[in-house]
Amino acid sequence: MLLTPAPSSPPPSEDHPLFRLIEIMAKLRDPNGGCPWDLEQTFATIAPYTVEEAYEVADAIERGDLSDLKEELGDLLLQVVFHSQMAQEQGAFDLKDVATAISDKMIRRHPHVFGDHAYEDLSAQVEGWEALKAQERQAKAKTGVLDDVPTGLPALTRAVKLTKRAARVGFDWPTAAEVLAKLREETEEIAVEIEAGDMAKAREELGDILFVCANLARKLDVDPEDALRATNAKFARRFAFIEAGLAERGKTPEQSDLAEMDALWNDAKAAEKATG
Repeated sequence: MLLTPAPSSPPPSEDHPLFRLIEIMAKLRDPNGGCPWDLEQTFATIAPYTVEEAYEVADAIERGDLSDLKEELGDLLLQVVFHSQMAQEQGAFDLKDVATAISDKMIRRHPHVFGDHAYEDLSAQVEGWEALKAQERQAKAKTGVLDDVPTGLPALTRAVKLTKRAARVGFDWPTAAEVLAKLREETEEIAVEIEAGDMAKAREELGDILFVCANLARKLDVDPEDALRATNAKFARRFAFIEAGLAERGKTPEQSDLAEMDALWNDAKAAEKATG
């Protein structure tokens, strides 16, 4: 099916900002007069920045800061252009190939939009989406259920994806209550190892606890990364309350003790509850 751009989204021209960005990146990577730092980079060294920029996009969205979101999306776009430039230098692919590949994938995965297929409801659409992805995995000779779950994902996110994929073939606890029971079992096991002083086994049990927590989050339809980010923010907010309270008393946290700080922590909780 031949697709034409919507009138409000004309195709990029040679003076389009995207082409300017491509030219800037090519200049930065030019051995003759380019930037020494950019020239030294590889896919591996840039990858952490790519992940970091994605998180900064998510942070801007969570804060509802559209101005910051625009800037962070630009930073993330630069990462795509950077990787594409390095690939082009190796004769592997370029940004046009990247755009073509994702366009083809979106059309292929949305036959109800770009074709004549019809789904009965959203649930059927999700099932169809997963079936198409399974076909793509088979085409890439990745036949194992867990084969293409990226290892570079944050550990909690990967745990969710691993258990979600396993659940599709029936390897799953039926209810959240059963996952919670497993969590209690794991906490009892780590308590035994801590009591025994076996830190190697305690570390392993801690991993099991975090994995079960990720599974519980999936069962509750909660993103564990989002949940933990929210708790991190809450902790930082309440600790700032403690610092402010101590400052009013002419103290720093180092000059205080746990009992005093814990009392201020409870004050912070009460204040949040009163305003929440």
